Amino acid sequence: MGVSFFKDADDFCEEHPEVILLCSSIIATESVLRSFPTQRLKRNTLFADVLSVKEFPRNLFLQVLPPEFDILCTHPMFGPESGKAGWSGLPFVYEKVRVGKGARAERCYRFLNIFAKEGCRMVEMSCAEHDRHAAESQFITHTVGRMLAKLNLESTPINTKGYETLLRIVENTSGDSFDLYYGLFMYNKNATEQLERLERAFDALKKQLVGQLHQILRKQLFEGSSSVQSSQNISALADMQNSHPSGNSSGEQKIKELTDVVKEVK
Repeated sequence: MGVSFFKDADDFCEEHPEVILLCSSIIATESVLRSFPTQRLKRNTLFADVLSVKEFPRNLFLQVLPPEFDILCTHPMFGPESGKAGWSGLPFVYEKVRVGKGARAERCYRFLNIFAKEGCRMVEMSCAEHDRHAAESQFITHTVGRMLAKLNLESTPINTKGYETLLRIVENTSGDSFDLYYGLFMYNKNATEQLERLERAFDALKKQLVGQLHQILRKQLFEGSSSVQSSQNISALADMQNSHPSGNSSGEQKIKELTDVVKEVK
């Protein structure tokens, strides 16, 4: 392939590469960068990264690297699974954080053109905007995929297209390390809000189901349905409440009231 491998970072830097592309894990990036012998590099070296979060490396580069160095933050929005058939049409996000003019700008263009030639959809975007979008898309996808993986879902003889999509989400996300998922959470300030939104959405959906069942029960009780059927529905309502006990005192009271009414009907 015509690629040279260096075990020693000092030996590598003494070759004076034009571009340094950091491909470390999110959680290891700071220690890798701080241990790098940047004093052995040319003063106009271009540093780039491919992390799945962007504000963190941007701020780290600006803090650690000499002001003469160029900085390019990138995120190829695909991995081994989603990009195994080719990169055509897949998004490649980047921000030219600090790029000089003339030959330095041309060097940055040549680097980005490597991905453009492969058909990537090149998206220039600020690191802050990237992290907002990534928390709503990538982090949510990984969270849902890992939640579904804990259910040990299996393929069935009657899979729907929607269920097969869920299985693919599990497959695509469970292949990544937990360190990657942790990095998406720890190093993106927007991730905590998305977790809270996800929990609130699940609670709201359960309340909607319980509320609908409550209305059905009342209709059955006061429009002549059998007490056996009503008792079964109350049991279902109780199961839903017990599966998520926090903050369900009002639900428990409804169940008690409806149970008392059924007893009177009997």
